[in-house]
Amino acid sequence: MGVVRQPTKTERFIAFLVRWAVLTVAVWVAAAIVDGIHLEGWRSTIVVALILGLLNAVLRPVLFWVSLPVTVLTLGLFVLVLNTAMLALTAWIAGKFDSIHFSIDGFWDAFFGALIISLVSWVLGWFVNADKVARGAGR
Repeated sequence: MGVVRQPTKTERFIAFLVRWAVLTVAVWVAAAIVDGIHLEGWRSTIVVALILGLLNAVLRPVLFWVSLPVTVLTLGLFVLVLNTAMLALTAWIAGKFDSIHFSIDGFWDAFFGALIISLVSWVLGWFVNADKVARGAGR
């Protein structure tokens, strides 16, 4: 067994960019599939993915631990509600900026959008391992 080295700042930044790109594609796919999700332009898509990614990195872990008993009681299905809430909060934050054109009509549109974003991110994550890409680029 060898020593596992910590990623460099460059590798972490590249991994972040790869994850952001995957999330951007997932948001775009969800907006293309769900009629109640309105997204205009590539700039809005990129910024919405950034907002959603930051919320998922900062707020979602706290909400996950707070809601863990409910998540266990629902056999994990409550995580879908958390994902829906993160997407709805993203739409609310995006609505505060005139330059971001992103909105969601209602709960079910956010629910199905969050489900699609999760699935697309998961599938793309199979093909694109952000940490492996970053380690390869950092050499």
